[in-house]
Parts: sequence; structure tokens; C-alpha cells
Amino acid sequence: MDLVLLWVFLPLVTVAWGQYGDYYYGPYNYGDNDEWVNVYRQGFNFQCPHGQVIVAIRSVFSKKEGSDRLWNYACMPAAQSLGEPTECWWEEINRAGTEWYQTCSNNGLVAGFQSQYFPSVLDREWQFYCCRYSRRCPYSCWLTTEYPGHYGEDMDMMMYTYDYYIRGATTTFSAVDRDRQWKFIVCRMTEYDCPFQNV
Repeated sequence: MDLVLLWVFLPLVTVAWGQYGDYYYGPYNYGDNDEWVNVYRQGFNFQCPHGQVIVAIRSVFSKKEGSDRLWNYACMPAAQSLGEPTECWWEEINRAGTEWYQTCSNNGLVAGFQSQYFPSVLDREWQFYCCRYSRRCPYSCWLTTEYPGHYGEDMDMMMYTYDYYIRGATTTFSAVDRDRQWKFIVCRMTEYDCPFQNV
């Protein structure tokens, strides 16, 4: 009986390993000495180098620092099949103290963040820096779980699978905890040009 199971599952494991074995992002380099891109209660602007996209996001929360967070990001080059970015832009501002949902327009991928802190609401406004790769289109999109798991916790979100890209996010804001939870919109991208675009 054990040999029969081995003969049934060994080919499946071999095929799965061949398809997915090389598609793992390793530990991320968040920059020099794991420094944060901001200080508490200050604005920041972070952009990946040309041709790279956001693949990991780290954040820590401090109630005593105005219910604000420190942020850090990791970038990796987009798959070669996507080619070079054909254009990059800043999306619309998502206001502080509100819930919001946003994807990069024109089938773009998230390649940076810009944020400004507002002490009157103890929250930040956010803007995505997006890059479009030729006329590639998203498919197989899904939402991640909430980051952080609970308001006020540290956050460490990583893309573990190659060929999946962050296209946007939806967030909720707690007026009690003065913190935000994120669900990231993650998609694959076609390897061919497609004739349509999202708005």
C-alpha cells in the first residue's frame, strides 16, 4: 500500500517542485541597516528603483508617537517577461481618517508610496506610485489577509511567490485605535499585450 501511494504522489510532487520550486522570493533587503523610510509624524516619499516593484512592507506602531507608524519597503525587479516600465505616475490621494480602496489605474503595479501625517486626525493620507509595463493586463487577482492582524500590532507583509504583484490596497481605519489595517490587492500579469485597460 505504501509503495502505491509513493508511486501516485511522487510524480505530483516532482511536477509541483518543477513549476514552483524556483519561484520563491527570499529574505528581503529593506535597505541599509533596515532603516525606516520615515520618522514619526513626518511625511515621506519612497520609490523603487526603475524597473522594480514593491514586494514587502514592514511597519511598527507607536501610540505615544501620535498613533503613527514607521514604514519600510523592499523592492525587486519585475519579471523580464514584462519588459521595462513604459510610464510611471502618482495616483490620487487617499484622505486621512477614511476607509478607502484603490488600484493603480491603467493596469499599473505599485512601485512606491507617498504619505503625509495629519495630527488633527492622528492618521496619514496615502498615494501610490504606479508603473505600467507595456500593455500587460492583470488576472488571478485576490486580496491578502489583513495587515496588521489587529490594530496597533507590527506589520510584516511579504510576497512569497514570484510573478504576483501588488496593484493596490483597501484599508479600514479605527477611530478608537487611530490605526489602519490593510488588505493588498495582488495579481498576476499577462505575458502578452492585451487590448483593454482598467480605469
